[in-house]
Amino acid sequence: MNKKSIKDVDFAGKRVLMRVDFNVPLDKSLKITDDNRIQAALPTISYVLNRNGKLILMSHLGRPKGEKRPEFSLKPTAERLSELLKVPVKMLDDCIGGKVKQAASNMDDGIVLMLENLRFHEEETDNDPKFAKELASLGDIFVNDAFGTCHRAHASTEGVTHYLESASGFLVEKEIGYFQKVLTGAEKPFVFILGGAKVADKIPVIENMMEKADSILIGGAMAYTFLKAKGVDIGSSRVEDKMIDTVNKILDKAKSKGVDILLPIDHIVTDCIETANHVNPTPDENIPVGWIGVDIGQKTIELYKERLLQAKTIVWNGPVGIFENDKFATGTKTLAIAIANSGATSVIGGGDTAAAVSKFGVANKMSHISTGGGASLEYLEGKALPGIAALSDK
Repeated sequence: MNKKSIKDVDFAGKRVLMRVDFNVPLDKSLKITDDNRIQAALPTISYVLNRNGKLILMSHLGRPKGEKRPEFSLKPTAERLSELLKVPVKMLDDCIGGKVKQAASNMDDGIVLMLENLRFHEEETDNDPKFAKELASLGDIFVNDAFGTCHRAHASTEGVTHYLESASGFLVEKEIGYFQKVLTGAEKPFVFILGGAKVADKIPVIENMMEKADSILIGGAMAYTFLKAKGVDIGSSRVEDKMIDTVNKILDKAKSKGVDILLPIDHIVTDCIETANHVNPTPDENIPVGWIGVDIGQKTIELYKERLLQAKTIVWNGPVGIFENDKFATGTKTLAIAIANSGATSVIGGGDTAAAVSKFGVANKMSHISTGGGASLEYLEGKALPGIAALSDK
């Protein structure tokens, strides 16, 4: 994708309007519990500041739905960023208006401005042209470093590009690079692991991956819909009955294309997810009446590991069990370690999968962990992301 990156732009003396993803988790006292998204933006922020750019940051936080609500203020992120950068970050009380424009016009060197939550205005998610133009008037150049919002055509991701020269930050550039590599030039064998809860959300990505991958390994709750479609007993496991016909078509299409779709051949099951007092392995792919599948079993782990250790490219979206509970985490943990030790190019997509590789201590051994759940899934579906498509061409 031939889009401008920040390395193609001269920032000296210019006001740089930058979209970041500071949608961080806060506790009840409004303290940040995980600052990874702020840390991830530091290379791009530092690059602009080191080249004498005047930086104006904008982000959303939570879903205030057009209301100015103090619990969704970006003030905690401005304070944390100031600590990390060791420079003052001036928090404004809005993202548009006369006071905001005046602050942007009279910026002192070495000070970073942080606009208040974009989603305090409904016009942000509506991609309102007037709102986008007002945001754009604050800067001379626009930089998008918020990959997690690039699948949304919002005022701060797509709208502003109609008024300003625009470029990707390092985070977005890295995401583009890895996803383009796996979608257009993946080294073979290419293994795609798909987990999580809903089949309905994943059909477009399965269809696109059938054109790219040699093997698709399926786990998580969505596997039980696939198994039921094949006539396997799934006990009381979660199932999407309305998707059975669609799943059968997917399996037929994969067979005709020579793409292996591997499903669990055994399971870890429980009679109650909440208490987990009784947890057992099954001898085969069938789950007894009254029992719920919560993880892949040991035979499945070995089968999937064998494919992973042969792979040159691995893309993983969605855990294969309820990994948050250690009793149901063995499958996800073992696959995470196998991928880390495989030597393959490994791309991790989706917030839950990123949390899993972090929990099991192998995040630093993955080639790339995507910062955008919905954005990474849509990229894997083969969709054009509005926030990337709108950036200036080189």
